[in-house]
Amino acid sequence: MKPRSNSKQATLTLLALLIPVAIFIAAAPTEKTGSLKPPDKDPIPVAFLISDGAVVIDFCGPWEVFQDTMVPSRPDMPFRLYTVAETKKPIRTSGGMQIVPDYTIADAPAPKVIVIPAQSKPSEAVLEWIRKSTKTTDVTMSVCTGAFVLAKTGLLSGKSATTFHSAFNSFAMEFPDIQLKRGARFVENGNLATAGGLSSGIDLALRVVERYFGRDVAQKTAYNMEYQGQGWMNSDSNSVYAVAPVSTAEHPLCPVCGMDVDPKIAAKSVYKGETYYFCSGEDKKTFDAAPDKFVTK
Repeated sequence: MKPRSNSKQATLTLLALLIPVAIFIAAAPTEKTGSLKPPDKDPIPVAFLISDGAVVIDFCGPWEVFQDTMVPSRPDMPFRLYTVAETKKPIRTSGGMQIVPDYTIADAPAPKVIVIPAQSKPSEAVLEWIRKSTKTTDVTMSVCTGAFVLAKTGLLSGKSATTFHSAFNSFAMEFPDIQLKRGARFVENGNLATAGGLSSGIDLALRVVERYFGRDVAQKTAYNMEYQGQGWMNSDSNSVYAVAPVSTAEHPLCPVCGMDVDPKIAAKSVYKGETYYFCSGEDKKTFDAAPDKFVTK
């Protein structure tokens, strides 16, 4: 009986040793999913596509992430950053900042990463540049309502995506062939990726750093930036935006974008006996053109 007892003890000991290994092995593929191979020597070219109205944090947040990334095994900075626009004409971003683009879509270096922030409506020439460039990118990413720009290329058709939470309804109506993921910090599809609003772009950029150089480098980058957000390690961490807030008589919301409105000054429309208030005249026009799309009762 004693040998049998020793055998049982040995088995239990072996299991105790193997279980953590098994757990590690099971978890490892998740961390390695979508890993990217950086060039051995040259920096990774990152193009920031901008136009009038480009939202500053949407592109400056990722810019800061990429410029702050340092890889111990590389003597030089691993990313080369530049702005691209349709022309060299100075651009006025959100808040009035003026930027002179580094390149135009006609002469920009071929990017391996494209960042598309919220901005004005793109021309067909810009959309074609995105389509052509994305054939050879590692990542083409949008931030906030930059998802509308990326969606207009047709590249997201049949795929999933996310955008700024106040644009969920508009995005779903304009692009019914794209699966909208509400409550996602970012969504990845091959070499395409979409981030939620504003600061979500920082998380997606850190995720790109992780895909190229591993989690340790991404964590060090976040540490150096004094960025304590954890969303880049969990793409589904925007759950607070998964359920739309409900408009009430005491706290009315714009039926188009879902943002708070002040009934005393807001534009309004009456539909089927109910009064609806809007953040802007543009939202009122959108509602008036097809109110059934925005009224659920």
